[in-house]
Amino acid sequence: MAEPTHDEYLAAVPEPQRSSLQTVRERIHAVLPDIEECYAYGVPAFRLDGVVLAGIATRKGGCSYYPMSGSLLDSFDVTGLGYTRTKGALQFPADAPLPQELISQLLQARLALG
Repeated sequence: MAEPTHDEYLAAVPEPQRSSLQTVRERIHAVLPDIEECYAYGVPAFRLDGVVLAGIATRKGGCSYYPMSGSLLDSFDVTGLGYTRTKGALQFPADAPLPQELISQLLQARLALG
């Protein structure tokens, strides 16, 4: 069975998560206009030159951004910015999408990892 498109995934997500994830999606495309949408590890993801750089998903009570690196978030003080995290995910409130500057920093750091 084929993975849904990002549009199909978002259509099934309730508000306010849908709007927040859509905003993050748009901000990712603004940072890297040539990025492709794909799926990785079962979540909507973004790939450039064959390398998956990020993923997004809804979670209970909020949203998650996946930098697709288990160590990348260690170099960011995301808790100081008011976010929570797991080893592989940055968690943000359902009604507060990640800021453009943070998304840019996360994507640039992920690109540097190769």
